[in-house]
Amino acid sequence: MNTVRRAAATALAAVAVLGTGAVGQASAAPSPTPSTGKLPAGLYGTKDPTYDGVWRQSLSFLAQRATGYQPADQAVEWLLGQQCDDGAFPSYRADATKPCDAKTMRDTNATAAAVQALAAVRRQSAAPQKADQAVKAGSDWLRSVQNKDGGWGYSAGGASDANSTSVVVGALAATGVRPTAFTSAEGRTPYDALLAFALPCSDKEGPGAFAYQPDKAGKLFANADATAAAALAGLGKSMVATKASPEQAPTCTDLSKPTPERAALNGASYLAKTLATTHHLVQPPMPGATDTAEQPDFGNTADAVVALSAAGASKEAMPALEWLEKNSAAWAKESGPAAYAQLVLAARATETDPRKFGSVDLVEQLNAAGPAPKSPDTSASSTTADEEDSGFDLWWIIGIGTVVGVGIGFLLSGRKK
Repeated sequence: MNTVRRAAATALAAVAVLGTGAVGQASAAPSPTPSTGKLPAGLYGTKDPTYDGVWRQSLSFLAQRATGYQPADQAVEWLLGQQCDDGAFPSYRADATKPCDAKTMRDTNATAAAVQALAAVRRQSAAPQKADQAVKAGSDWLRSVQNKDGGWGYSAGGASDANSTSVVVGALAATGVRPTAFTSAEGRTPYDALLAFALPCSDKEGPGAFAYQPDKAGKLFANADATAAAALAGLGKSMVATKASPEQAPTCTDLSKPTPERAALNGASYLAKTLATTHHLVQPPMPGATDTAEQPDFGNTADAVVALSAAGASKEAMPALEWLEKNSAAWAKESGPAAYAQLVLAARATETDPRKFGSVDLVEQLNAAGPAPKSPDTSASSTTADEEDSGFDLWWIIGIGTVVGVGIGFLLSGRKK
């Protein structure tokens, strides 16, 4: 989720890649790079964490918990230390001993991801009360910066976008909070914002897809990254999801009164059609790049696999997963822990062994990217992946009954990304 933006050199570059007019997002500067060049011992990965430190740490935790491991206390303490006093997380704080100030760019995506990760590890952490407090403070901050339309932008006050709104919905799922109860000052919910980004089935270019944001003229354009994220959110999912049952090929159906779950299934239909030929998504060249050819988008392909499987379309997801098994090793090695985490979660969503992912043991590679996690507890591993959102799933089942074509009861069985 949000791979396109996380891969960009800056938030400005990300906005340019996606072709939006999100002036609010591009106005704030990112957190500073560590001046010493030496990274904290508790951090996963070896590359500059300026734009993705909290994000990659959080995804690593989620993937480890999904495979039964508990992140090392040192790693958990590092993530806890990144939080500002107001509950927000920046993308990265080089010096966590200095309090956040007005110049510290609070990151809604990092905050929502950290909330999900800390909710997943809190019961097994050395300081569960501290983790609980961090989860609550992060959730409270997200509520405080919710836009009037019910959504969120990348930074506080930025125009709402589908990706940021979706990752916040994932945080709500992880903490058992109903999105319909998380309302803005004008009474709008996150789903009100998400549905505003949904394209109708009649759209010629992207039937059933989600846009990242409207362009300057207010027009919506299909975006596969945003669609994968919004499909999960529309189904009430956190970043950890498993295969839905019963299996059913996704279709696109417009309703007179759109619903989040129907829009999610329409998005799954778009993803299935997009992946049908090449079995992978593509990303446009970065602004100023000499090579103008589109390149395979490994991260968002993994996210699409998760979304499809969560929508009951794992059959349509499998060719993409198999493509990742054959082609993603070099990308993951170069990209680091967040990439391994995305692949772990894609494997788990389709009930594929992440230890035998093509020629790679994804779990081993992820665990080697930071402090050694605690060995899996086989008595707990079957439930740890559920812990993030089991409460959410219960109200979701009661509240909406059976989603059209998708059994939601599977939500309680285990989760992935």
